[in-house]
Amino acid sequence: MPPGTVPGMALRIATWNVNSVTARLPRLLAWLESTGTDVLCLQELKVAADAFPHEPLRELGYEAAVHADGRWNGVAVVSRVGLSDVVAGLPGEPGFPDDEPQTRAVAATCGPVRVWSVYVPNGREIGHDHYAYKLRWLAALRAAVTEDAVGERPFAVLGDYNIAPTDNDVWDPARFEGLTHVTPAERAALAELREAGLTDVVPRPLKYDQPFTYWDYRELCFPKNRGMRIDLVYGNAPFGKAVSDAYVDREQRKGKGASDHAPVVVDLDV
Repeated sequence: MPPGTVPGMALRIATWNVNSVTARLPRLLAWLESTGTDVLCLQELKVAADAFPHEPLRELGYEAAVHADGRWNGVAVVSRVGLSDVVAGLPGEPGFPDDEPQTRAVAATCGPVRVWSVYVPNGREIGHDHYAYKLRWLAALRAAVTEDAVGERPFAVLGDYNIAPTDNDVWDPARFEGLTHVTPAERAALAELREAGLTDVVPRPLKYDQPFTYWDYRELCFPKNRGMRIDLVYGNAPFGKAVSDAYVDREQRKGKGASDHAPVVVDLDV
C-alpha cells in the first residue's frame, strides 16, 4: 500500500497557478493550513529549483516534487500523503524556442493517486511559432498519459491548460474570436485526452454558478467577472468515480497579493 494511504480515506486535491510562488508564499501557506489540502499541484512558480520554499512547506508537513528553472514557468506537486515515482518533464517533450524543453510538467504518486501538474504553453497568437509549440506540447502530453489514463489507479492531470473547453467557459465568446485558448485545434487536443480515457471532472464547480478560474489583472476583470475556465482537472474513470465534491476557491482571487488564478479543489473518497 502506498505511503499515506488509508482504506476508504478522504483526499483533497487541488491545482493552483500561483503566478510566482515567492510572491504568493504567505497566502499559499495560510491556504494549505485552512483548507487541509492533501495534494496541491502548482504552476508558474517563477523560481529556480534550488529557491523553491521547501522548508516552510516541510514545517506544515508537506514535501514537494519541483521542476523549475527560474524563468517564467515551473511546476510542482506538493503532498502530505507521500511522494514517490517522480517524473520531471514529458517523454519526448518539445522545446521552445529551440529543442530544449521548458519546465512545464511534473508527475508524482501521492498516496493512492498519481497526478501530473502541468502548465500548458499559452500559444500567444494564432499562427505564432508558440501556438504550434502549444499543439505539439499537448500531443506529447496525450502520449505521456495514455497508460495511466486506462489504469485502475486513480489518476489525474491537473493544471493551467490555457484552453477554455467550451464557449460557456469564457465570459464573452465574441470577444475571443480569432484568439488563442478557444480555437478548434486547442479544443481538439482536449478531445484527444478524452479519447485517451480522461474526462473533465469539474465541468461545473459544484459550489458556484460561474465556472471561471482565471481573471486578468487588467480592466477590473475580477470585479466584473470577466473570466475564463482554463485551470482544469482531467481524471481517469477511477478518479472521476471517487470525486465527492469540487469547487473554485474564488476567495483566493480577492485582495492584495492575489494570483490572477483561483485554486480548483477536488475532494475524493478513495
